[in-house]
Amino acid sequence: MFDTLDRRALLQGSGALIVSFALRPAASLAADKAAALPSKPVAIDEVDSFLAIGRDGRVTVFSGKVDLGTGVETAMTQIAAEELDVPMARVHIVQGDTALTPDQGPTYGSQSIQIGGMQLRQAAATARKALLTMASQKLGAPVEALTVADGVVTAPGGKHVAYGDLIGDKRFTAKLDKDAPAKDPKNYKLVGQSARRLDIPDKVTARFTYMQDARVPGMLHGRVVRPTAIGATLESVDESSVRGIPDLVKVVREGNFLGVVARSEWGAIRAAQALKATWSGGGGLPDQAKLWEHVRNTKIVKEEPTSTVGDADAVLNGAAKKLSATYDFAIHTHGSIGPSCAIATFADDQLTVWTASQATHALRQQLAKMMAMPAEKVRAIYVEGAGCYGRNGHEDAAGDAALMARAVGKPVRVQWMRADEHGWDPKGPPTLIDCKAALGPDGAVAAWRTDFYIPQGGAGPVPLIAADLAKLPYDVGLFPGGIQGNSAIPYKFAAVATRVHRLETTPFRPSWIRTPGRMQNTFANESFLDELAAAANADPLEFRLRYLDDARGKELLQRLGTFAKWQKRTGPRTTPSADKATGRGLAYVFYELNRTYVGAVADVEVDRKSGDVRVTRFAVVQDCGQIINPDGVRNQIEGNVIQTVSRTLKEQLTWDSNLVTSVDWSSYPILTFPEVPVIDIDLVERQTEKPWGAGEPSAAVIAPAISNAVFDAVGARLRSVPFTPDKVQAALRAT
Repeated sequence: MFDTLDRRALLQGSGALIVSFALRPAASLAADKAAALPSKPVAIDEVDSFLAIGRDGRVTVFSGKVDLGTGVETAMTQIAAEELDVPMARVHIVQGDTALTPDQGPTYGSQSIQIGGMQLRQAAATARKALLTMASQKLGAPVEALTVADGVVTAPGGKHVAYGDLIGDKRFTAKLDKDAPAKDPKNYKLVGQSARRLDIPDKVTARFTYMQDARVPGMLHGRVVRPTAIGATLESVDESSVRGIPDLVKVVREGNFLGVVARSEWGAIRAAQALKATWSGGGGLPDQAKLWEHVRNTKIVKEEPTSTVGDADAVLNGAAKKLSATYDFAIHTHGSIGPSCAIATFADDQLTVWTASQATHALRQQLAKMMAMPAEKVRAIYVEGAGCYGRNGHEDAAGDAALMARAVGKPVRVQWMRADEHGWDPKGPPTLIDCKAALGPDGAVAAWRTDFYIPQGGAGPVPLIAADLAKLPYDVGLFPGGIQGNSAIPYKFAAVATRVHRLETTPFRPSWIRTPGRMQNTFANESFLDELAAAANADPLEFRLRYLDDARGKELLQRLGTFAKWQKRTGPRTTPSADKATGRGLAYVFYELNRTYVGAVADVEVDRKSGDVRVTRFAVVQDCGQIINPDGVRNQIEGNVIQTVSRTLKEQLTWDSNLVTSVDWSSYPILTFPEVPVIDIDLVERQTEKPWGAGEPSAAVIAPAISNAVFDAVGARLRSVPFTPDKVQAALRAT
């Protein structure tokens, strides 16, 4: 059972401080119907918004950032325990409940620790300062003479007082103090040390309650009946077609939204399959075989220079030696292993949803707009889902559930099916990149120009598909994430022009998938840079170092060379007579040109006959500043490598004129366990620096490192993701 208490209840009475989670399959979610939602958002600048201390000394942390399987919960626990000098076992995290946690922004962009964790650190430092002041008065000793261990403040002579006796179940009523001193890193006992993930034991023993396992008393089950084409209009519904299904409660129709609600999940599935409806129109998707022609012909609504040095066009026009190449990166779906799920209920004119959304506070606003309700009447409660990086279908499932719960007046659980997840979640948009460069007589880069063709829009909330179908209010516009990131390059060339061409439309509803834009853009930049190194007959590592003036970037690349045992190479090392060839490729990124350095070397094996590419090993060096949990960072890098090798070698959306056709694992294959490479990781220790993001950056270097390794192996350039066997064979024929 989940105890979903309000903040007042959390701070009242002995033992009421901890929100407990009984982590077992098919758990019951007991909503606290007496709990009044706050009339305004939880303040972002108050200590009480981030933490509370009970009479027993246990600490509850309120985090707007959530753990998507990334280990954030463990790292946040380390941060709070370190600053307060309490054991990790006495810290509990409440995540993503809009009634209880501050709005720290969505959990994306590798910002959970860099932003959310540092807000928590400052709140804990402010709380510690206040606690020491209280203890000084109680113990009659100056603050500077006090010591803290395990939540107990001790004065010279042995007099002591516990946190629980100083503040237990009371409010700090203090603003975050930017001048409150955080602990000196040289005194860290927990931060910087590998800590066992708090969530793993229950996950590996099947006791963890994922969103897909959650239940509410009296809950019904809903399924959406999808249109026969994207953009189709619902003309009619034959409700008599499902009258024989005994568990059916209601057919829900609102605009083009069509769903069924039943007393059992199987009843909902049967009804959704049997319901007869007539649809018209829609479709008109571009021919997949002509996708890049479609992208290039899409109206450009805005052009954004992201970097300009000198006059690159003039140098290119007058250059004797020029190179050009075009790179493309396919449309991807999220491919979440567990299809999206949500539960919604209306009670006392309030909407409550349980959701695996990575942006519960934004979802709250979206649902309020869709349902024409005040935001303070909507509560979104985070429950971890079965894996996703990026905005998949979780928010949409919440919108589906809200519409159906309103229609039947009871709690409704909506569980998407595999075809829903693959077919109807928003997609990572296609990316097309044109690259040009000029080399001087000495092989030096004289000019660099890249043009990126990507959809318009920023990182706002992706419109809910339920609102679109039901013709209810929602935010308009394209929101594929900050996908212009890393279009500018870290290298210092004499003339540079990087431009983003914003497209008016994109074939499918776009959203961000792990490392949005930065992955695609780095693929083009680092692959093309490798082409220049080969044209200049230069070693790829030395070539990069030649054009870097960033000391940390240089240090990282030099460290990568040593760690990966890089051997100087100038051009492909092909053995034409061999059916299989091996190669090594290198790539580098300074993430968003302002945080986290990553370098990687890929080892590949290429089968010339079949066109199959196998990645056998990855060596990754990462500098993300201060590291909270080294083991957690390693988890993230390993996940990035595995997921991005899959995206690079296998994944691409397919469709016909009406709908997505890659709606199962056979038509949208992902990497299998036997195909997972060996992954070697070297983390740069910088405990006195600020922490930077670790969840996304290492994914950016995977595709170009593989592409460059294939060239090293067989002399063929792969410029189109994914690197499927037919593309590899075509590239081999072209060499």
